[in-house]
Amino acid sequence: MLDINSFAIIGGDKRQIALAESIAGDGYNAYAVGFDNINFRGKVQKTTLVDAVERCVNIILPLPVTTDGHTLNMVYSNEKVILDDGFAELMKNKQVFGGMMGKLYQTSEVWESIDTFDYYTREEFAVQNAIPTSEGAIEIAIHEYPGTISGSNCLVVGFGRIGKTLSRMLHGIGANVTVACRKPSDLAWVNSFGYTAVKTEELCEQNSYDIIFNTAPAMIFNRRILSKLQPETLIIDLSSMPGGVDFETAKKLGIKTVHALSLPGIVAPKTAGEIIKNTIYHIMEE
Repeated sequence: MLDINSFAIIGGDKRQIALAESIAGDGYNAYAVGFDNINFRGKVQKTTLVDAVERCVNIILPLPVTTDGHTLNMVYSNEKVILDDGFAELMKNKQVFGGMMGKLYQTSEVWESIDTFDYYTREEFAVQNAIPTSEGAIEIAIHEYPGTISGSNCLVVGFGRIGKTLSRMLHGIGANVTVACRKPSDLAWVNSFGYTAVKTEELCEQNSYDIIFNTAPAMIFNRRILSKLQPETLIIDLSSMPGGVDFETAKKLGIKTVHALSLPGIVAPKTAGEIIKNTIYHIMEE
């Protein structure tokens, strides 16, 4: 029987585990699909895809919905759910929530007739998600950099939500923070916060850095820029695939790089799950 107060959480990683447990903790019926060996806390019920869809109006897909453009992102299941017309047909007359849904829409024209909501594009999601992302980036730096973050020369490329949050955290633990950005207004804000500001096009012209954090979704660190860096520089790339670093060239130059994807789901899955849940609740309220 269809239940408007039920949620089907289909696929995903630790974030979706925490999400399902949190929704169940709010008193809703939560059905989980694609978590074969996971023992959920609370009243989360594991079931099949067809059963979950038959029971629930609200369908929550993972972040990202798909990594390959063909199958659902289900890291805790040996089953493969193919994204095609058949999968889309199952979602008719449902409210479907997911993260980074662009590739999903390309799998079937049926999606044009389905109510879908991409929680990844919401401002409140992006702002809140910047905190675990920044904490995760600093955690990587602590493990990978042989010195202390305090007193190190750190470059943050980009002054969006993550760039702002990360710069503040680095400054707070004693790093010497330089921020590279393009907009004159951003450069002004960087200076007002007490960081050093540089234009992106003048990157690495004068100063050397111990740790570089890239948040810009563009190929910033090409061969020309990488050749200006010291070999001991650590680059942590936080941008989505394919990233903002020429990783092959960096390897040849002996520059250590880390492409840090989906950090909230790795370092703070409970918080990340709560952020997704609250964003979905806000969408439903609207």
